[in-house]
Amino acid sequence: MTVPTSHADILTKKSFAHIATLMPDGSPQVTPVWVDYDGTHILINSARGRQKDRNIERSPAIALSIQDPDNPYRYIQVRGRVVAAETHGAVDHINKLAKKYMGVDTYPNLTDSETRVIYRIEPEKVQTMG
Repeated sequence: MTVPTSHADILTKKSFAHIATLMPDGSPQVTPVWVDYDGTHILINSARGRQKDRNIERSPAIALSIQDPDNPYRYIQVRGRVVAAETHGAVDHINKLAKKYMGVDTYPNLTDSETRVIYRIEPEKVQTMG
């Protein structure tokens, strides 16, 4: 399943996604993240060892809510799975997202001690509003 073209523009804007992953006890953990879209997969970026990384490694199930920054009554809800966690190109990807969201060429919080990861999310159910 893909994001309908009627709402795909939300993913190209400075929209924050709130992602929900599952903690070891089954409770949800929700985090706001930057988001990207390749026409098939929703992409997010994080660092190895963070809670969402550990949750995704244990269970690839994920849910996202992405609100249009120009119209809060227009949004996308996605339930899906992380189908890939890629380190190759992840630093370039976080820099691309930093340009989109912050207007800077390099993500200012990069550290040499972290390994960045791109998570590719395959939508399984998509609901839209507005």
